[in-house]
Amino acid sequence: PNGFVYHDGKWHLFYQWCPWGAVHGLKYWYQTESKDLVHFENKGVCIKPDCEYDNKGAYSGSALVTEHSFYLYYTGNHRDEDWKRIPYTCLVNLRDDGSVHKYSKPLFGPNDNYTEHQRDPKIIYHKETETYYIVLGAQNKQKQGRIILYKSKYFNRDWAFAGELKVPGFEDFGDMWECPSIEHIGDHDVLIFCPQHIKIKGRGDSIHHNGYLIGKMDYETLTFTPIGDFHVLDFGFDSYAAECAANIGDNDKAILVAWMGLPDASYPTDEDEWSGCLTMPRELTIRNRRLIQRPLDALKSLRHQEIDPDEGILPEACEIEMHTSGNLEMHLFNTPQTDGITILYEDDTKSITIDRSGMKKRFNKEQGEARTRQLDHPLTHLR
Repeated sequence: PNGFVYHDGKWHLFYQWCPWGAVHGLKYWYQTESKDLVHFENKGVCIKPDCEYDNKGAYSGSALVTEHSFYLYYTGNHRDEDWKRIPYTCLVNLRDDGSVHKYSKPLFGPNDNYTEHQRDPKIIYHKETETYYIVLGAQNKQKQGRIILYKSKYFNRDWAFAGELKVPGFEDFGDMWECPSIEHIGDHDVLIFCPQHIKIKGRGDSIHHNGYLIGKMDYETLTFTPIGDFHVLDFGFDSYAAECAANIGDNDKAILVAWMGLPDASYPTDEDEWSGCLTMPRELTIRNRRLIQRPLDALKSLRHQEIDPDEGILPEACEIEMHTSGNLEMHLFNTPQTDGITILYEDDTKSITIDRSGMKKRFNKEQGEARTRQLDHPLTHLR
């Protein structure tokens, strides 16, 4: 997901698209629009890698709304004749008439104090100082994940390097941080990012994660002070590169969409020339210093009828709501030969396990096929 923003009565959501197949190839930005984040309309290609600064792909980024249009900030992935990567932070203006205007020069190039891995610009406007910030995921020369910031009084020019974000306690936490974002929800700030090449307890052999820290952001000292541990956004298998929508007009919540996929992974759909998907949009709030995620109310519009599971076969797409007590073992997509996806809850340990090793088509087995989550309270309701 890229450039997730609300503008002129519609949600605009872009995604990374490669026109030549389900491969990590030359990236474009493909545009969709929605009035409710449930029903989407395809609008076609928006950003093409058609200039010197993005000759090897228009990589991820974010959006900023102005009065009559909005702006898309993205990483231009440039390779020279020796295949050396030079990442540029680029800007596109998408006007209300649908026209796309790419700035002829990037806003800025890479910082020489970091490796070539500098990408995924998130644009932030800090009202107190009337300053724009661009937050970038980066890697220092010691191969440690970092976040760096640029600032300007103008959203489209005069950008200067502001410094490196200090995150006490997380100085050595993976070798690259992708897709960073700083959101303000309620009375707290939330730092969202994707640490790479690090194993986390409860995540099997996965080495790429999408998670968050709750804390306080100080833009004067460029310090994010956490008030707790790093938590993953999704305890399932395939969730990465989350992006929160800009300017939803409610400081008590945010709306998030992630990529249903992981870097350096393959999926059964690749055979059909289709790779990846966007996750279900979710509403974020904070309660007791934890991020609470809920499906959007608008998703209820997809319900057509109520079905009694004892009276027939469930349709391929449905919403199942269960009230339960004690142990639970549930199989989805099972056959006489396979267990399908197993959902197992053990009441004595208050742990829930999702196991996909029984699927007919197995994939990414090296990252582990089961995830177990310890619950604070007994499981009574499952949807």
